[in-house]
Amino acid sequence: MTLRLSTVILPVRRWHEGGRDQWTRAEELGFHAAYTYDHLSWRSFRDGPWFGALPTLTAATTATRRMRLGTLVTSPNFRHPVTLAKELISLDDISGGRITLGIGAGGSGFDATALGQEAWTPRERADRFAEFVPLLDRLLSEGAVTHEGTLYSAVEARNVPGCVQRPRLPFAVAATGPRGMRLAARHGQAWVTTGDPKLFETGTPEQSRAALREQLDNLGKACAEIGRDAAEPDKILLTGFTPEANGVLDSVDAFVDFAGRHAELGFDEIVVHAPIPGSVFAADEVVFERIATEGIAQVNG
Repeated sequence: MTLRLSTVILPVRRWHEGGRDQWTRAEELGFHAAYTYDHLSWRSFRDGPWFGALPTLTAATTATRRMRLGTLVTSPNFRHPVTLAKELISLDDISGGRITLGIGAGGSGFDATALGQEAWTPRERADRFAEFVPLLDRLLSEGAVTHEGTLYSAVEARNVPGCVQRPRLPFAVAATGPRGMRLAARHGQAWVTTGDPKLFETGTPEQSRAALREQLDNLGKACAEIGRDAAEPDKILLTGFTPEANGVLDSVDAFVDFAGRHAELGFDEIVVHAPIPGSVFAADEVVFERIATEGIAQVNG
């Protein structure tokens, strides 16, 4: 199996002041895909520049030619399936069919209350996710959709001509719990994880890999429940949130060791954050580029 290496480019730079260059450079370096977060803002970046994910990706489609692009991840926190579907179909068309939708249940951060609502409980987020994903699946696959749900509705929502990618653009479903795993098994062309958040600050790399192995097993069980081959969905690890944190990018050797161990677990794609000086994602740009060119080649050699 060949491990794929992708990157996340956070939307913190003005397009004409380095933003565009990051996306074109990512393609030049040979990354399989470049993703961005779909938030209104995020954690330590809240008081600084932060641009919208879908307009940024639209611009990125015009600045690149081959590399896949997508969100990692979109959530129901401030999205509605009907309007999101229309934007995604447009984005997939502009890109020539290069879009992957990373999608998750959302969290309790800034996005959760920016529209004036109370933050949803974990149960409420899971309930919304369970209705959001199947409806979005239909909206992206069918020309006209009517749906009366508990939380979301659509009335003769038209989505002609549909996605360039058929039957729709791929979903990469972020999940760790049983309900999310079932959604990933049923609707996901890929599954995404950041690891076990309980181990981020106090766990060891060995404990993290054990937790990831358990998550992979649970995905396999969810696939088996619906008669799907567990090998079919891609397995994506977004780095930066395991005990190794951003140390994965400290050196080519550190990356090769990390990536190799996680490829052995069964991951198909490793995603690293493009360096942002002075942030939790600070890293040496030269080392980052060497990882993209030399490091992944060593892992797959």
